[in-house]
Amino acid sequence: MLIDDFLASPWKKSHEAFEDSVFNIRPAPEFSTGEVLLSSLYRASGFAGIAENRVKSQGDELGKAADKARKKATNDGSIQPDTWRTVLDRLVQSPKVAQQSSKRFMSLSPVVPDVALYSGAARLAGSPWNPGQLVKRMIQMGAPSDDAATDVWRRLHDALSVGENDDVWACWLEEEFKGRRNGDISWSATNLPHLGAFPPADRSSFNYPAKQFVADLDGIISAKSAMTRRQWISLLESVLRIGSVSHMLWLCDVNDRIWKIIRAVVEGSLSNVAVSQHEVIEQVFTVKKRMLSFGHPAIPMLRDYSSKYLAARLGINMTLWSLADMGIKVGKIESIEGVRALLSSVLQNAARLSGSGLIAAYHKVHDREVRTITCRKGVGANLMEFAQYTLGQRQTMDETLRGYDQGYFLKKRGSSRSAPWILALGPASVLAMAHCCLHEVNGPRSVQRLAAHLASYGIEFDLHGLNDSDLGRQLRMLGLVLDSPDAESGMLLVPPFAI
Repeated sequence: MLIDDFLASPWKKSHEAFEDSVFNIRPAPEFSTGEVLLSSLYRASGFAGIAENRVKSQGDELGKAADKARKKATNDGSIQPDTWRTVLDRLVQSPKVAQQSSKRFMSLSPVVPDVALYSGAARLAGSPWNPGQLVKRMIQMGAPSDDAATDVWRRLHDALSVGENDDVWACWLEEEFKGRRNGDISWSATNLPHLGAFPPADRSSFNYPAKQFVADLDGIISAKSAMTRRQWISLLESVLRIGSVSHMLWLCDVNDRIWKIIRAVVEGSLSNVAVSQHEVIEQVFTVKKRMLSFGHPAIPMLRDYSSKYLAARLGINMTLWSLADMGIKVGKIESIEGVRALLSSVLQNAARLSGSGLIAAYHKVHDREVRTITCRKGVGANLMEFAQYTLGQRQTMDETLRGYDQGYFLKKRGSSRSAPWILALGPASVLAMAHCCLHEVNGPRSVQRLAAHLASYGIEFDLHGLNDSDLGRQLRMLGLVLDSPDAESGMLLVPPFAI
């Protein structure tokens, strides 16, 4: 039986219909940080053929070449070797975290595209995953159409490129790095292949994180001329961080909701399922406004969503393989209609699925794979690492450099290692979110607009008591509100950049 092969190794191979579905999380997330996301995006956008596993070795070669050049005197008018070494070790260095204290590798801030050739891979050994491919898929899922996605991808590449309108520091740095490239490497726009997404009609019928992410990319791109390269990169990184993790959490929730419906039908507690597009949207795809809650511990919520996704992934795949064993073919699940057809097929064959022992087999495998499903190892641990380290403020080895990361969405409540991670926006994140929620309107708007904007990413914060909250203080400190001690939810936001 086909299902027996799946049960023997449930995480290695999914059913074809699930693998190609709109609710599958592709590529499978692993460890990442904001800078890893941005560096991988550079490589995906303009360095075709540069595999993630080449980055570490290229960084080692750059460091060795810099050390070798210091031993030779140069009078050719180029930058002095000691100066170049200072640039690498001081000016564009990205601080390492405590776990990396004994490891030797190039750790650079991805200010310009060429830096990504030498730094910013998710892992230092083996075959690291490619977060840039996740960003590609998010753009394709969130744009109004495939043509619009291609246009966003092109404009993002143009913005990532260093041009004559960039500041002097960025232009100089890019030229210095460019002169040290291998001859076969060039920076040029890559194509955006079709990676699977909702049909255009579905994308316009409801809101979801990837859709908001694409809109916010447009806002960040429009703000580039209003600030220095390093400032703009910080805001872009912040949007990448919240966009990618919210996209993952939303897909986790979609999988969980689909499996709950399937399970209820097979167990006989639900005799009818969604039959219209509106019902499928409401029951399966709507974004929960409280995937994360401002000021509250975030790790339990991240683990809960990840765990529910893994349990649902197991159940949905077992259902698909069981249907295949019965000779029932399930079509492509690439649309709202595809999800409706899947649920209808389960309803029509509920008795046979129940008689096959599907639920009992599911419980057996669930118990066997409990360590993975509870995110203690394997796929589950990878999901947690991705969410926590992408959103979390970097815990640098040097305490004095803790302020290096300003684009975080999670921070430690206290200085101890066991202190909980709470949802709290860094200054760059506050600027990014304030700009993105206002860039299409003229003049100030109430902070309720900011609350609605964050809710589109599944973030909830209470407008009552805003004045005394961390967010309220940051908004005032950054000059983003027309302050009034009595306004609270009526407090007005001010556009941060005059563009």
